Formats: sequence, C-alpha cells, structure tokens
Amino acid sequence: MAKSSTFYLRKIHRFLGVSIGIQILFWTISGLYFTWTNIDEIHGDQFLNEQAHINHKQIQSDSIKFPDSLGAISTLELRFILNQSYFWINESVLVNAQTGEIKTKLSKSEAIAIAKEHIKPEFEVDKIILLEEVGAHHEYRERPLPAWEIRFKGLDNLSAYVSIKDGSFQKVRHSSWRIFDFLWMTHTMDYKTRDNFNHWVIRGFSALGLITVLSGFVLFWFTRKRKTSNL
Repeated sequence: MAKSSTFYLRKIHRFLGVSIGIQILFWTISGLYFTWTNIDEIHGDQFLNEQAHINHKQIQSDSIKFPDSLGAISTLELRFILNQSYFWINESVLVNAQTGEIKTKLSKSEAIAIAKEHIKPEFEVDKIILLEEVGAHHEYRERPLPAWEIRFKGLDNLSAYVSIKDGSFQKVRHSSWRIFDFLWMTHTMDYKTRDNFNHWVIRGFSALGLITVLSGFVLFWFTRKRKTSNL
C-alpha cells in the first residue's frame, strides 16, 4: 500500500510540476527583475528635466475672462503650456488664462516643445507620431487620447507622450519600462489589461503551485519513511 501511494504521488507531483513549471519560471524571472531594478528608473525619472515648470507667469485674478459659451463651470484646473497659463475647465475645454480664448488642440510643434521642456536636453527628437487610438496592450494605454508620441534618438528608445486636448505632458516610456511591463504581464497572468490580480487564472495556478509544493513535502516524507523501515 505504501509503495502504491508513493507511486501515484510521484505521478501527481511530476504532472503538476510540468503543468505549472513554465509559469513558476516566469514568476521567478519576473520577481528577480523587479527586485533588481530601481522603480524610479523604470518610471523614467532619469530622463526628466527637473527644471521644468520653474519659471511660470503669474495670473492676475482680475484679468481672468471665460467665454460665455462654457456655461456653468464645475471643475477648473490651472495648466501651463510653454510658460503660458491656461485653465482646463470641466475636464473638456482649455482656455487661455490671459486672453480667454479657447484652445482646441495642441499642434505638433507645441508638442515637441513641451516634450523637450520636460526631457533632459541631451536627448534629441527623432520623430513625432499622432495617436488617435491604442490597443489594450499599448504602452500608452488608459491615457487621454488623442495624443502626440515624441520619439527620441538613442539606445533607450525613449518616447514621451503629450495630450493633444489639454496639452499635458503625460508619461515617458523606454526599453527598461517595456521589459518591466512584459514581465509584469507574465507575473500577474493578466493578458488583457496587465494590472488585474483578482482573476481565476492566477488563482488557479497559485493553488496548483501550492499543491505541487505540498505534494513534494508529502512525497519526501513517504520516501523517507519507507527507506527507514527497510533498515
């Protein structure tokens, strides 16, 4: 009976090991990468110009004029675009704080200037791309669209993103971030949005991983017990 139990336990342990071994390997590789990388560098802080936004024009409260077409104002945020002050009103309209003119969109040249303002001067612009829609796995996912993608020359494959509608500098993406993002997807096993830990795929694989480890402990105990009895 003991021999039969050990035999079947070995088969179960081997089957589980092969079934989830690849995923455990991904968990281990991604975990090692996460622990050996600086999260600030992954965010791209090393590419950003710390002097951005220091010199801004002050706004005179008595000179602010809003177009009558805006109607009731429910939300209002102060934004700066190339050292010029704007109000982002109702999360939909950009208004010049000095002239009251509505700014409908951000031009290509303005987007490049904003990106260069935020990125350190040693990085040279390579090209600019208009993004009107992106897929679920795009590096600019879940960000305001349309947007300008400004790509810079260099081995880091650096890209900066600027919103067309409100002129805000969004994020930077680079080679290390893209590796991190891919490994994060394999770590969470969320192949749709990459950020969801609460789904049944990862729960199932985690449970199988636990069963595999426990079966290994049980197998070790049965094997040890059988050898001891034979002595």
